[in-house]
Amino acid sequence: MQVQSFNININSPDPERMVAFYRDVIGLPENPDLGHCVVAGGAMIFFDAHDEIAGPTKEPARVLINFFVEDLAAEQARLQGQGVRFIRESGREPWGGVISTFLDPDGNYVQLLEFKAT
Repeated sequence: MQVQSFNININSPDPERMVAFYRDVIGLPENPDLGHCVVAGGAMIFFDAHDEIAGPTKEPARVLINFFVEDLAAEQARLQGQGVRFIRESGREPWGGVISTFLDPDGNYVQLLEFKAT
């Protein structure tokens, strides 16, 4: 398979609120030409409504939205300054990475990851 691009679609009861969070709080650039869409690391994240989706996510650990960042501590502090509550802070993993986890408005797990090979 030759993949030409990659994107993810997150269904939500309130896609406008989701794109506002990812754009205004997390700081991802929006691509309004494509609807409710933000861009992260070259990939697009779309937010749509769906008639089978209501309320917050029921299994927030099923899909992890991971953002690899250069300075996890700085990004975490910036997000906390905007009222984002982290449910895990700077947890070191056996593979050497550091992960901090917070929830988006629908209750999905979003993670900041930092990995610096030594």
